[in-house]
Amino acid sequence: MATMNVSLPDPMKLWVEEQVKGGQYANSSDYIRELIRRDQQACQQLEDLRTEIDVGFESGISPHGLEDVFAAVRKRVRFS
Repeated sequence: MATMNVSLPDPMKLWVEEQVKGGQYANSSDYIRELIRRDQQACQQLEDLRTEIDVGFESGISPHGLEDVFAAVRKRVRFS
């Protein structure tokens, strides 16, 4: 595994230390790796959303009205 040194302002360093003390992470590296994984996931989700938006634009104008579209979505997704 590669090593990377990162400089943090004192408040950020204290934050990381507190997260580790909370017991959810074994050490500061675990915490930082988790943040990077979350960022990677968020970036992938954003890219997927952009792709879906492009597909929607390329599909043209729908012959269905807004209420028809919402009704179809409501059938697929249950709101709590």
